[in-house]
Amino acid sequence: MGSQASFVEFILDQLSSCEDVVAKKMFGEYALYMSGKMFALICDDQLFIKPTAAGQQRLTQLLTTVTEAPPYPQAKPWYLIDSELLEDRDQLANLARITADALPVPVKKTSKTTKKSPA
Repeated sequence: MGSQASFVEFILDQLSSCEDVVAKKMFGEYALYMSGKMFALICDDQLFIKPTAAGQQRLTQLLTTVTEAPPYPQAKPWYLIDSELLEDRDQLANLARITADALPVPVKKTSKTTKKSPA
């Protein structure tokens, strides 16, 4: 089951104070990017935040229990964000910024071109 566009729009609205957040559709689900870094996934109308030490520290300050779950089959566990935190616009945006800041800048892949040897 894919995520509904209305849920994605809700999450994007909750993160509207963050700069440069975009959702990209992937296989019926969505990846969230901030400043070119993928920091979250939306799968089956649930928000998963990529695990980082800084994100875990922030979550343990906010919640009594941090839930980890795979966003899709065979995936490693990510932080599953509960409905209470989803409703808290400021804390959710703060968690997104902390997570994105902790992630490395993605390396641009260079395309390999084949050179033809002179005949």
